[in-house]
Parts: sequence; C-alpha cells; structure tokens
Amino acid sequence: MSNRKAELETLKADLIARLERYEAHQQRKGGALDKDSEEQASQIQNDEVVDSLEEETRVELAQIKVALERINQGKGEECEVCGKPIDPRRLQVLPYTTVCVDCAKG
Repeated sequence: MSNRKAELETLKADLIARLERYEAHQQRKGGALDKDSEEQASQIQNDEVVDSLEEETRVELAQIKVALERINQGKGEECEVCGKPIDPRRLQVLPYTTVCVDCAKG
C-alpha cells in the first residue's frame, strides 16, 4: 500500500503544479492578449482548452485527496460503497479509485 500512497502523493504534486501553470496562463502572467485579432481569437480558443484541462485536473486532484484520506484511515483498499476489497489490479491501473469494479459499473 505504501507504493500506492507514494504514487498518489507524486500524482498530487504533479497535478498541483499543473494547476499553477493553468492559473498562470489564465491570469496572463506570460503577457496580455496579442493586438492582432486573429492571434487573439487563437489565444481565446486556447483559454477554453485550458479551462477544460483545469477542470479535469481539479476533479482528478479531488479523487486523489479522497483516496489518500482513505489510505490514512486504513480503508484504502476497500470499496467505499460495498466495503469489499478492491482488486489490486484495479488499484494498479487507477490508484485513486475508491470503488470496486462492480460498484463502479453500478
């Protein structure tokens, strides 16, 4: 389990760094919009993509925080819905999952 916890901590740190980059982009820390209208349109389109990526990152980060909390409580390998053990192969593929395959399908 400690490998999983370490992996989740690494993922968490990576996601936090990614969020910081997205926020810097959105706050135009690299500079204001270009004066050229075509370039502005492209930059605005990029903003929409970054917004979407930022939201996905926030969702994944929240899942990781829940998984880490469950590990700290000694419940990291049991399904939070049915209480049965989560298949170790599932935890390898989705280290932040908190539900077994059956409950995920549910």
